[in-house]
Amino acid sequence: MKSERRLRRCLPVLLTLVLSCWCGILTQAAQGLRVGAAAEPLKASDEMVIGGSIFGGRVSGQEGELRATAVVLEKEPEERFAIVACDVLMMRRDLIDKALMDIEIKLGIPSSRVLINCTHTHHAPSTAKVHAYDRDPAFCREVQRGIYAAVEKAIANLSKSDCEFRFHLGREESVGRNSRLMMPDGQIRWTGSWLDAVRPTGPFDPELPTFSFLNDEGRLIAALFNHSTHTIGFRRARVRSPAFYGLAAQELEEERGGVFCFLQGASGSTHRLSLGADEATRRIKAAVGDSLDAAGSRDVARIASIKRLFTFRVRVFDEEAEERAVATYCRSVKGAAADAVIKVFHDQRDELRDKQGEPRQTWLQAMVIGDVAIVGVPGEFFTKLGLDIKNRSPFRYTYIAELANDWIGYLPDLDAHKLGGYQVWTGLHSYAEPGTGERIVDEAIDMLIELAEQ
Repeated sequence: MKSERRLRRCLPVLLTLVLSCWCGILTQAAQGLRVGAAAEPLKASDEMVIGGSIFGGRVSGQEGELRATAVVLEKEPEERFAIVACDVLMMRRDLIDKALMDIEIKLGIPSSRVLINCTHTHHAPSTAKVHAYDRDPAFCREVQRGIYAAVEKAIANLSKSDCEFRFHLGREESVGRNSRLMMPDGQIRWTGSWLDAVRPTGPFDPELPTFSFLNDEGRLIAALFNHSTHTIGFRRARVRSPAFYGLAAQELEEERGGVFCFLQGASGSTHRLSLGADEATRRIKAAVGDSLDAAGSRDVARIASIKRLFTFRVRVFDEEAEERAVATYCRSVKGAAADAVIKVFHDQRDELRDKQGEPRQTWLQAMVIGDVAIVGVPGEFFTKLGLDIKNRSPFRYTYIAELANDWIGYLPDLDAHKLGGYQVWTGLHSYAEPGTGERIVDEAIDMLIELAEQ
C-alpha cells in the first residue's frame, strides 16, 4: 500500500519530467535555424558634409566605425531573411530600393524579407536632403555598397548547423527621456536645459530587448538590441561616429565576440538630455550585457515577413501660421542665428508649397522570429505611436525599428501636432499630413494580426 501511495505521489512529477524532456526535444527539432552575420565598414572623409543639424558642417577624423551590419536568418535555403542596420542619419527609399533590388537579384533574398534600418547617428555624412544641406552622393553610393556587402558576407558566414535563439526583455531608463518639453511660456522645446521645463509632453519607452543567436558550441554569432532614444553623442568632439549606441555595440563585440546590431526604436520624441556620451555608452553596454546574460532559449517555429506599400499625403499648411510658429520660437531661443534658421524653414516650405495634398508611397514591414515581432516604420516615429503598436499587437514581444526601408520625416501623433514645436513644423523634415502616424499604427496592427493567423 505504501509503495502504491508513493507511486501515485511520484506519477505527476515523473509525467512532468517526461513532458519537459519531450518538449525540449520538440523545441530542438523545431529550431532548424541557421544564422550568419557580418559588419561592413563604410568609408568616409573629412570633406563630406555631416547630417543631423539645421546647417551642414564638417568634422575632422573618426571614432569607432561607421558600418552596415547584417544578420541573415534561414529556416530553409529558399526562405532567407535579412536584417540590416546602417550607421547613417536616414535614407529615402530611392537609395534603399536600389540596394534591395541588388540583394534580391544577386543574392536571392526577396525584398519583402529584408529590413533595412538606419541607426540615426547624427555624426555621419549626409544621406538625405534636409534643412540647409543635401545628401553626399559619394557616401550614398558607399552605403549602398556596404549594405550589399554586409548581406553577402553574412550569407557566406551562415552556420553549418542549427543555432539557438535566445531572447530577453531588458530595460534602460536613464539614458533617454521624452524631449518635447513644455516650457513656462507654453512653447515646446526639444534642446537645451530641461531643468526649467514644466513637464515632458509624452512618454519614454525604456524597454531594451536583446535577440541573440548561438552556434552548436554555445558561441555567440550575432546579437541584436533595440532602444528608443535619438542617436546623438560622440566621445571625441566633432568627429564622425556611430554615436553611443554604435560605440556600445562595437565594444560589446570586442568583449563577447559575435556581431552586434543596433535597431533604432520609436525615438522621434526622445533624446539623451542629461548624460554625457561616454556614460551613455557605458550604461547601454551594461544593460545589453545584463539582458544577454539573463536571456532564455526560445523556439523558432517560423520566420515570416510582410512588407507593403502605404499611401500618405503631403500636408496642406497655412503659410502665415507656420512662419509665425518658427519665427516666434527662433527669436526667443536662437539669438543672432534666428533669421538664418527662419529662412531655412521658409525655403523648405517654398519647396513643398506646390506639393500640398500630393499622394506619396512608402514601405511598412512586419517580421516575426518565432513569437517575437519587429515592425519597420519609415520615419522618426513618436514614442506614443510606438507604444500603441506594442500595446495592441497580438505578439507579446513586439518592437519598433524606425527609419526602416525609407524616411518620410517625423511622424508625430495628433496630440503632438496640436502642441506644435520643431518636429511638427512643416519642412522637409516633417511633411506628412496629421494622422499619418495613427494610420501607420492601424496598418501595422493589421499586418501583425495577419502574421499571427498564418
